[in-house]
Amino acid sequence: MTEAITDVPPEQACPIAPVVDIVFSRWTTPILWTLNEYGRQRFVELERRITTITPKVLTQRLRQLERDGLVTRTYHPEVPPRVEYEISELGRSLATLFAALTEWSVNLPKVEQARTDYDAKQQTRRRRT
Repeated sequence: MTEAITDVPPEQACPIAPVVDIVFSRWTTPILWTLNEYGRQRFVELERRITTITPKVLTQRLRQLERDGLVTRTYHPEVPPRVEYEISELGRSLATLFAALTEWSVNLPKVEQARTDYDAKQQTRRRRT
């Protein structure tokens, strides 16, 4: 017998929710895209390419991506020490997902139009009240 919908915990109601939480957390996609596009990068190189991220946030996101297995960190015990980041095979496995999203991005003008239409309707409603 199937469970009633109310018996399913909210976090399990949508099977892609955990994937969305991992892949689409703030800054994850720009970091993964940059590592995929440009290959192995040092921290400073990533920082230069993703200009709007702070060093603190970049550090936090890289640690989380390494923990999630999407990025590998290589420490080179030199003087001065050198650390490099690279997208992992698991991270590369997201390529088809990102490709599908890229294809869908042709719809962004429609989204902008829908927003404009919605905002115009909201303004009209506010004027009436």
